[in-house]
Amino acid sequence: MNNGLNQRDFALDPEDNARLANLCGPFDEHLRQVELRLGVEIDHRGNLFQVIGEESAARASEKVLRALYAATEREALTGAKINLHLAESGIDAMAEEAAESAQEVTIKVKRGVIKGRGPNQARYLHAITTHDISFGVGPAGTGKTYLAVASAVEALEANRVQRILLVRPAVEAGEKLGFLPGDLSQKVDPYLRPLYDALYEMLGFEKVAKLIERNVIEIAPLAYMRGRTLNDSYVILDEAQNTTVEQMKMFLTRIGFGSVAVITGDVSQIDLPRHVRSGLRHAVEVLRGVDGISFTFFTSRDVVRHPLVAKIVRAYEAFEEQDGTNSGARDSGLGAREKAKPAPPKASE
Repeated sequence: MNNGLNQRDFALDPEDNARLANLCGPFDEHLRQVELRLGVEIDHRGNLFQVIGEESAARASEKVLRALYAATEREALTGAKINLHLAESGIDAMAEEAAESAQEVTIKVKRGVIKGRGPNQARYLHAITTHDISFGVGPAGTGKTYLAVASAVEALEANRVQRILLVRPAVEAGEKLGFLPGDLSQKVDPYLRPLYDALYEMLGFEKVAKLIERNVIEIAPLAYMRGRTLNDSYVILDEAQNTTVEQMKMFLTRIGFGSVAVITGDVSQIDLPRHVRSGLRHAVEVLRGVDGISFTFFTSRDVVRHPLVAKIVRAYEAFEEQDGTNSGARDSGLGAREKAKPAPPKASE
C-alpha cells in the first residue's frame, strides 16, 4: 500500500458462522474494539477479512484476529477477553518500533518551535510536509487540527502559499443554535473557533485579525466551496466526519496547483443524521490506494491534552464496546461493513 498504509487480506479457517458471530460480536462490536485500539479499519465478508492501517498496526490486527478466532472454538468472547488479547498482541512494542522509525519534523513559527509528540504525531507531520493531501483521523485531543494549523502558518510565513483557508461543515453538534445574526463570517465563527484559537496562539490576535481583513486567512464554509478552484493555498478541512460523501468529493476536487489540503476528523463523533454516510469514512475507503494522499490514524494512546482526556476517551470506548444498543457505538466504526448492519431505529425528537 502507498503512504505507509497497508492492506492485509486473509481468511479465517475453518469457516463457521457461529464462531464468526462470536468473533465479531453484536453489531461487529468486537471488531470495532480492535479498530479503536489499533487505529485500523476492518472489513469482512463471511470468513474473508481485510485490515487497512499502518503496516505494523495491520500486522498486529491480523495476529489478534487469528488468535481470537482460535479462541472462539472453546469460549464465548467478551469485551474483557478482547482487551486481554489486545494487551498480549505487542501493541507497546509496536508503538516503540514506530517511534524509532518516525522522521521528526519541526515547525518554526514566531511563537516558537512545534514538533510532534509521539510516533503518530511525528508521522502525521512528516506526511503533511511530503503530500499534497493528508488525512488525520482519530479522537479529540490528538493534535490533528493544531498541527495542521501550525503547518499552514509556517507555509504562509515561508511564502510557500499565498493564503490559508479554514473550512468546516456547519453541522450542529447535538445542539440547536437557532438563528445566528451577523454577516457570513460572524455566522460561521462559532464553528471555526478551534481553528482560530490555534491561529491566535501562533500568530497573535492582532496579526490574525489583519490577515483576515486582507483575506490572506479566509473563512470558507464548506457549502460555499462549490465551483471554486484553490491555487497556492493551504486548505484545512476540520470536523470532516460531518461531511457527506458528495461534500467530501466536492472539496477534494477544489484543490488547484501549488495547494496543500489537510483533512481532519473523528469518526466517533459524527453529528450527521443516521441515514447519511460520513464523507470521511467513505474517503478512507475509496482513496486509500491513491498516490500523493496520506492517511494517519490516531488512537486514544495519542491524546496529548490533560491526562484525564485520554482516560475519558478510553472510558467512552469501553462503554460503547459493551453496550450493543448504543447508537453512537454502531455508527462510529470505519469499516464498510455498516452496509450489512440492520438499520437502527429512528430517534424520536
